[in-house]
Amino acid sequence: MDIELTHVLKKYQNKVVVDIEKATFKSGKVYGVIGENGAGKTTLLKMIAGLEPYERGSIYYNGKCLEQTDLRRVTYLSQTPYMMQMSVYNNIAYPLKIRGFTDAQINSSVNAILDELQMDALANQMATQLSGGESQKVALARALVFNPEVLLLDEPTASIDQNTIKVIESTIAKRNREMHMTVITISHDRDQINRMCEEIVTMERGKSNVYSRHNHGE
Repeated sequence: MDIELTHVLKKYQNKVVVDIEKATFKSGKVYGVIGENGAGKTTLLKMIAGLEPYERGSIYYNGKCLEQTDLRRVTYLSQTPYMMQMSVYNNIAYPLKIRGFTDAQINSSVNAILDELQMDALANQMATQLSGGESQKVALARALVFNPEVLLLDEPTASIDQNTIKVIESTIAKRNREMHMTVITISHDRDQINRMCEEIVTMERGKSNVYSRHNHGE
């Protein structure tokens, strides 16, 4: 899905946190958002996800305004994922259940993503008892299991081990290729941004600038 922001303004207690005249995210591309703390990165993602109101402007999905878009095709993964008091399997299955998938479809999709993220052995464990890296993988699996068209990630690999980071990056890249999914990810790890992303969005005092890595010799 193409995403476009025009004249979008967001304030907190009269302080401008996002002020974007125009920004476009093209379908199927992977974008990395960088900037200092307080630059408006997380707020930007939440607004795109429909989770944060804004004072003025418009956000469009494939030419339709946000309010007319079926946001069940969009998923947002926060930096601190919430685990429900149930097994890993049932946590991952939850988005499919509320979307009306059959038991057979749920079983097939959940087992596939468990295998892809190397979590087969965790399927029956309580999700609330997992390590930080395991919780991040479960949260990503839950976000990907219904094949969203837009994936919004807020520091998806912060404070986890390198092996888990590799698995998560590989899974995101694979799903992006196979599903032509639009991915926007925040990271303070510039090396990770360079590995994963085609386009980089710099945020400074709420304003954005999008540029292609390939046009800057990276």
